[in-house]
Amino acid sequence: LPLLLKATLLHLASGSYRPFYNGFYYNHIMNDNGDGQDKVDYFNGAKLVVETSRDPVYSYNGANVTLPCHYRYEPDMGPKRKIRIKWSKLRDDYTKEQDVMVAIGKTYMAFGDFKGRAHIRRASQHEASLVISDVCLKDDGKYRCEVIDGLEDESDVVDLRLQGIVFPYQPPRGQYRLNFHEAEQVCQDQGAILANFNQLFQAWSEGLDWCNAGWLADGTVQYPIRLPRKPCGGEHLAPGIRSYGPRHRHLHRFDAFCFSSALKGEVFYLDRLAGMTLEEAKQSCQDAGAEVARVGQLYSAWKFLGLDRCSAGWLADGSVRYPIATPRANCGPAEPGVRSFGFPSKGKFGVFCYKER
Repeated sequence: LPLLLKATLLHLASGSYRPFYNGFYYNHIMNDNGDGQDKVDYFNGAKLVVETSRDPVYSYNGANVTLPCHYRYEPDMGPKRKIRIKWSKLRDDYTKEQDVMVAIGKTYMAFGDFKGRAHIRRASQHEASLVISDVCLKDDGKYRCEVIDGLEDESDVVDLRLQGIVFPYQPPRGQYRLNFHEAEQVCQDQGAILANFNQLFQAWSEGLDWCNAGWLADGTVQYPIRLPRKPCGGEHLAPGIRSYGPRHRHLHRFDAFCFSSALKGEVFYLDRLAGMTLEEAKQSCQDAGAEVARVGQLYSAWKFLGLDRCSAGWLADGSVRYPIATPRANCGPAEPGVRSFGFPSKGKFGVFCYKER
């Protein structure tokens, strides 16, 4: 046993040890000569500091956005070697990261959905800001800016928030028919994604009150209550977000809370004197060079463009709705909102069309 232990220690001591951290081999970071000889790096007394925006950065669907990040040395001694910059997107609970891009000097590589949409802006010597073009709904979230100089590695986090709207969604089959994966799909079908908690909380703070529980992007089931009442958790509870916590993503079934942002195009209304069936409505939109609007597009047009129409119209999912920005007689409740007639199997209505700009 002592001989075996001694042999094992000798093998480990003589082996090629390449420390690894955050996806980079330190031998490469330290810019060695490639001769296989280890290099010793001594601390020079300069501290690396990385800073991003303390406040969230707001953007919207289809826009270009810059996530600020700067680094410096205390005291300022300047970089000794090439700086490596790594951007990653975090989950809300910080348990997992999605690679966005890495850069060394003028060379960079973007990953996944960020290919062709992300690059580093270096308007000043110590800038490492991330530019994302054609922002999409799932870009919303927290991003880590990491600066690597030799063995020194510092980072900070910035929050990108999309300006948008949260809306509850039930399929034609009725209440509580969606497991998590089906909820993800129905939101995508309506030009949206599953909302996260921050988006639902923002919607609640702006007045959303909905007594039916729905899936969120993290797999939890929650619902927002502004006016406490018996069927919605009880009158004794304060207003807030009610939570069922994480649910089984395949077995449990609820509604969905979807999130949609500003539009790249426009929503407009078409009608005939006698109204239209859904198939006739689809053809009318096609004749106008458009398509039948999705639910998320109607909500976005109402929220961001002030769409106001006191006439019911077909949407792509077979529902009939209409948006009211200025409440008035014979147009539903006294509050602004998108009214719904459900999913009528018969009847003729107008249609809301969507056209890209």
